[in-house]
Amino acid sequence: MLNLNDLALFVRVVDSKGFAPAARALGQPKSTLSKRIAELERSLGARLIHRTSRRFVVTDVGAEFYRHAAAMLIEAEAAEEVVRGRQAEPSGPVRITCSVPTAQLTLAKVLPDLARAYPKLEILLNATDRFVDLVQEGYDIAIRAHYAPLPDSELVQRRLSVDPIELVASPDYLERRGVPRRPADLDAHDGLDSHQPASGWALTGPEGETATVHPRPVFYANESMVLLTAARQGLGIVPLSRGIQTKYFGDGRLVRVLPGWTAGAVTTTLLTPHRRGQLPSVRAAIDFLVERLSGSEGV
Repeated sequence: MLNLNDLALFVRVVDSKGFAPAARALGQPKSTLSKRIAELERSLGARLIHRTSRRFVVTDVGAEFYRHAAAMLIEAEAAEEVVRGRQAEPSGPVRITCSVPTAQLTLAKVLPDLARAYPKLEILLNATDRFVDLVQEGYDIAIRAHYAPLPDSELVQRRLSVDPIELVASPDYLERRGVPRRPADLDAHDGLDSHQPASGWALTGPEGETATVHPRPVFYANESMVLLTAARQGLGIVPLSRGIQTKYFGDGRLVRVLPGWTAGAVTTTLLTPHRRGQLPSVRAAIDFLVERLSGSEGV
């Protein structure tokens, strides 16, 4: 079996782009590093680095070997961090970002419990509807509610919940305009939408049947709470996630339209940067949020 210490030295040499800078960083003689890498190459039966007095070039097989060796070191550090994380109480800052509705309707009731569970954490929440680059802006966790799948990225994604979108309206509106009995009836109604121009609502019924309807668009807003308020005031019918609109059924100012039919779903995802081992503070916050929010009705 290969000497795993030699793999670590090889990764350090490649990262440093040479034996001399790696030797200075490690505090070891350059000759020792060269000897260990040569022994590694003999064990593998392959040249990993072409080296002369003027050039340092990683071979094609050396580059592929480096990717696997570097990944091995990441996993080793993560394994060590698991043990150290269990031995120490999580402490320090945890930077979280999410949209304003997610902060108001989901995290507002969860983060105080996280703070009580881990008194040494410093929880920093930034609620914003602008695009946030987690890596560049230094965030540890993002909670995203989205209709379409998130694009592939270097971020680690963990789905927390899938929340159906249902149609709702005020009793006053339905009394004036009539209650839709089937999807086609919606074409004669006023619709509130988050997209302009509205392309119609693709509905799915309780038995899996589908229908596309085109209510008359009368109001647009890219913010769910604005649409909900407009619906409560009798402006029309609006598709909203169950997690938002169920919180406002108690006063009787909203009722469901075509119960059993849905207009898609909102997925809530937790994202974190991929890094060499996560701090115990971040790991504790992630585990707590996953436990509390998985399967819940998100925003």
